[in-house]
Amino acid sequence: MSLRHPSIGLIGRLIAILLLTVTIEFGISTLLYERASQFSVREDEARRLAEHLIICRRLVVERPAAERAEIADELTTDRYLVRWQAQEPRTPTIAPAVDGMRQQVLAWEPTLNRNDVRMWLVSPGSKPFVGGVMKLDDGSWLYFQTLHRLDGLNLAAERILLALIPALGLILLAGLSVRLVLKPLRRLAIAADRVGHGSEEQVPEQGPEEVVTVIRAFNNMQARIHQLIDNRTQALAAVGHDLRTPLARLKLRAEAIPDSDARESIERDIGEMEAMVGSLLAYLGGDSDPEQPAPTDIAVLCATLADDAADRGYDVRYDGPDHFEMPVRTLSLKRALSNLIDNGVHHGTKVTVRLQEIADAVAITVEDDGPGIPEERLHDVLKPFVRLDTARPRDTIGFGLGLAIVARAVELEGGELSLANRSHGGLSARILLHRTQQ
Repeated sequence: MSLRHPSIGLIGRLIAILLLTVTIEFGISTLLYERASQFSVREDEARRLAEHLIICRRLVVERPAAERAEIADELTTDRYLVRWQAQEPRTPTIAPAVDGMRQQVLAWEPTLNRNDVRMWLVSPGSKPFVGGVMKLDDGSWLYFQTLHRLDGLNLAAERILLALIPALGLILLAGLSVRLVLKPLRRLAIAADRVGHGSEEQVPEQGPEEVVTVIRAFNNMQARIHQLIDNRTQALAAVGHDLRTPLARLKLRAEAIPDSDARESIERDIGEMEAMVGSLLAYLGGDSDPEQPAPTDIAVLCATLADDAADRGYDVRYDGPDHFEMPVRTLSLKRALSNLIDNGVHHGTKVTVRLQEIADAVAITVEDDGPGIPEERLHDVLKPFVRLDTARPRDTIGFGLGLAIVARAVELEGGELSLANRSHGGLSARILLHRTQQ
């Protein structure tokens, strides 16, 4: 017995992916801000700012408090903005500090160390500026900001690009992670689409706990379905054998009946029963699809079926090339074409089997001159056990499975079946087989 690994579930994994992307984004943003804090400018720019701060401190401190706001306004130049505030200004919490530039300013004027100088990056639009505050000796504050972008200060565009790159990368990483988490569901969807079209295909029980539970239930359901199909196929084979044996005995006994009319009537009934049993077994026993595609000359197949019908006294002819080979399920396609020809000769007096090559496909068309099918019922006749009295006599042999068997055979070949009424009377049944899908 294997030990199961603990699972945090589908929701837990999605939350973990989100937490991972947020953590990475936080780490990258921190590195970007740290990089911005190390930004420096040319020495003359730092010296000029330091000298201006020293002059502002000296002139503002010398004035009484009532005049400090006015003198600060007068100290504003076309290069620097200066404002005086009695209370400590609010410092931005998300703007990156420019510690490198601050160290340059303090290196030029060490006396500013006692004034608690703080500096940060301000980026209105695409032009970055430097803002800051300085504490005066009496506890009041000076706010300053550069009004022109300092030479060498070109960090905004770079920072935006650097921030976009990890953001896009994180989006891609999150998408790939979610895709990986949902991969078992895609395998489950593919396997579910194949149920009933081939052998049983177990889906690996992998993924979050919720997905594993669904996959396990699907595998169990699939096993039960295939077991039911196998049981039904075996039961049908047994029933077919048991029914054909008494029918064969009835046929032998009917030959001994001296009355020719009664003998022929009984033989017709026996033939109808055999046809009904054969069509029922062909339809209900076709799920396992034991036949594999093999190279087949479908032109010869169509011509042979048309000749066989003509030998039985029907007006059936073949129109097409002498040879055309492609891989198909020979017996299945033969049964489908036979059903179409039989329908044609039962409902009309003349049938044409036509084979045409169309690009990468081949079209097989069976046309008759019968009454056709009402337009609103063209799709209904492809359903099993459907019989249209307006298009068929009531004594037609079978359960109404002929066209349903044709539709299933064409589906196995990956082709397309279409029915259409002919403009001058009759029905046209067209089978389109794609050679690229074989």
